[in-house]
Amino acid sequence: MPLILIILSFLAGALICNAVPHLAAGLRGEPFPTPFASPPGAGLSPPLVNVLWGWLSLFIGLAILPHLVILSPVTPFFNSAWLAFALGFLLSGLFLAWHFGRVRAAPPR
Repeated sequence: MPLILIILSFLAGALICNAVPHLAAGLRGEPFPTPFASPPGAGLSPPLVNVLWGWLSLFIGLAILPHLVILSPVTPFFNSAWLAFALGFLLSGLFLAWHFGRVRAAPPR
């Protein structure tokens, strides 16, 4: 399996996972950290920014997926592209949980 396929699968998983908390917070009307806040990744951005950031992450992640299917059909647990996607999603989720857990536990700035 080509290395680029594994890298793109990982990136798609990470982007789609990243979209979830931003869309969830934005659609609930809650502020949530984004790279555009001050300080980046720790300060809170308004709900509209989170919806836009979440949509962009979801859009790019989903845009990558059809190209992956063309290169190698994604069959759960049967090829390295699927495993790379799942690993990208999992690692991104673990990092986001750790990072935003620390941000939200910190005293307000």
